Amino acid sequence: MGKIFGTDGVRGQANLELTAELAFKLGRAAAFVLKPEEGCKREIIIGRDTRISGSMLENALAAGICSAGVDVVKVGIVPTPGIAFLTRELKAMAGVVISASHNPVGDNGIKFFNSKGFKLPDEVEDEIEKIIFNGLKEVPYPVGKDVGKVQVCHNARELYLKFLKEKFKGDLKGIKIVVDCANGAASEFTPPLLRSLGAEVISIFDQPDGLNINENCGSTHIENLCETVVKEKADLGLAHDGDADRLLAVDHLGNVVDGDQILVICGLDLLRKKALRENRVVVTVMSNLGLKQAFEKNGVLVEETKVGDRYVLERMLETGAVLGGEQSGHVIFLDDNTTGDGILTALKLLEVVKNSGKPLAELALQMEKLPQVLENVRVKENSGWEANSRIKAIIEEKKATLGKDGRILVRASGTEPLIRVMAEGKDLSLLEQVVHEIAKVIGEELN
Repeated sequence: MGKIFGTDGVRGQANLELTAELAFKLGRAAAFVLKPEEGCKREIIIGRDTRISGSMLENALAAGICSAGVDVVKVGIVPTPGIAFLTRELKAMAGVVISASHNPVGDNGIKFFNSKGFKLPDEVEDEIEKIIFNGLKEVPYPVGKDVGKVQVCHNARELYLKFLKEKFKGDLKGIKIVVDCANGAASEFTPPLLRSLGAEVISIFDQPDGLNINENCGSTHIENLCETVVKEKADLGLAHDGDADRLLAVDHLGNVVDGDQILVICGLDLLRKKALRENRVVVTVMSNLGLKQAFEKNGVLVEETKVGDRYVLERMLETGAVLGGEQSGHVIFLDDNTTGDGILTALKLLEVVKNSGKPLAELALQMEKLPQVLENVRVKENSGWEANSRIKAIIEEKKATLGKDGRILVRASGTEPLIRVMAEGKDLSLLEQVVHEIAKVIGEELN
């Protein structure tokens, strides 16, 4: 068996790589490793997105946890950041979400949060892995009254919606919004929440059937939202991914406003309110150079980390920053939640739009985006590519081609068998040529 945990929990093809057996083992091992802290109940929260495989994995995971003598509280279909919140709110010893985020329906994942709602550190995941690789020999089988029980929390949705609503100051009267729910976990959350705040809401891709999550919709397929916003003459559009930890937006002209632009809009607003602690934001190496320029022009320090919201969060906790995120739409408002929260991000963005009286298109102009070209190369195996001499040579050659006017970033995805090739600079046609030639060599060498 290879490594179980990746950069964002356990991820794989459901019932092939991520099986019920593995879910059971993860439940047993995690229940043994994660001990309740003072004030926490000896129970683990479990939530999931709308995938057909979710209930299978949920039941296997719950069985594993109960077999190790820990209670389970099922909260049903809830966005990933909702699990982080509910773990804290219900004073559980841990939380688990079953989701593969923006991935297609055939994939699924299992991600743990500690009692404070933070993702588990690497060393704790390593300990869980070690116990599984050792055949779970250390984990006891309690009997009688010591066996864990399964309960259902029937008001989880209401608790999370109340938490979100309290984060918004004012109302949304007079604003027309199109929301793309990705046929995922946001479907029963974002539209009713925005309506309760007074917005006129047109909700699309909000009919999950277990099979249609992220299917030509959501933040990774935003074209339909762009068209609908223009057609409906809406003020703006909002797009989630399957588990609603991401948010991308669309202005009234149908232009995409990505995570970098959202960070600039919200960050500069916090700066004006003197609420951007340490005058610092944390982003990844994939963020557009225009973000850095916009913040630095306003005296804000930009910290860069490797790709992955867990690394963004780690740097935020190290530096005291309260805002960080990724171009993909993972945005962390650390004063409000402990992980990227697409619905919370929507509220923060809408608050700036409402209070400023400016359209989203105008607010987005605070950042000048440099052209970026990204191509994903699907490969059989995405580890060890850095040692390939032909790939190294083409990257160095194309870096020389772009010179000081651009940059190239090549990295392996942490959640899919992909190598991502990104180039940024001033000349779009040159960037496209450079990315295509690097991707071609990677495809030839790794397939």
